[in-house]
Amino acid sequence: MASMDEQVLRTTKEVVVKFIEVGRISPTGFDEFFKSVYRTVCEAVKENPLPPEKKG
Repeated sequence: MASMDEQVLRTTKEVVVKFIEVGRISPTGFDEFFKSVYRTVCEAVKENPLPPEKKG
């Protein structure tokens, strides 16, 4: 599960950084925006879990 948490954090960071780069948010709004994106990514992952990997 730690791997999934790391992926959620990494994805959230990439989304927020991209929004800052394109000027959609300012760096001063990082805290609030990060929390919002993090919740959204977490909800998306929990609603759509990955299927189990096939061995063979």
